Amino acid sequence: MRHALAFTLALLVLSSSAFAQDRVLTHDRFSVEIGGDAAFATQDLGAADLGTGFGFDVAVAYRFMPHLSAYGGWGWHHFGADGLFTGMDMDAEETGYTFGLLFAHPLGSSPLGYFVRAGGVYDHIEFEGDLTADTGHGLGWQVGAGLVVPVGSKWQLMPGVRYRSLSRDLDVGDITTNLDLTYVTVHVGFARTF
Repeated sequence: MRHALAFTLALLVLSSSAFAQDRVLTHDRFSVEIGGDAAFATQDLGAADLGTGFGFDVAVAYRFMPHLSAYGGWGWHHFGADGLFTGMDMDAEETGYTFGLLFAHPLGSSPLGYFVRAGGVYDHIEFEGDLTADTGHGLGWQVGAGLVVPVGSKWQLMPGVRYRSLSRDLDVGDITTNLDLTYVTVHVGFARTF
């Protein structure tokens, strides 16, 4: 935790007032964000007790208004899934596509900004281990918020939190299990504008 605070403070020092407020994802039309996160399930997945997960994603955004962009991308998350099927060692993975709107705005006269995003996911849940099973793709949703920290004229660090929700049915033989995958992520992204 101390290292994360020191890293964040160093980035704040680097992002001095030399970076104008319009550098908060608002000076170019396109941006690409690559990031990773830790994921914390808010409930069990069926009968499975999910451990702390991790994941990464990439998204491309097009700014069509001064502070509003549309985005689309791809992501992957991995969780340990103990107890889904009795006596089987399993892992759960959620993969698929994301899309939605991103609002980014400066914080007063500070070089920092904030962002809020909301959108959908078109994902599937796959289980791997002693048994392999897949739910097929379906729609879910996500919301998130965080800070925009300029790290240069074209780069931004974007730490934040997200909440994601996906409900799918898993068919294994004659048994159908309804799965609700809901989790919070602590995410750190790096964005480059063009």
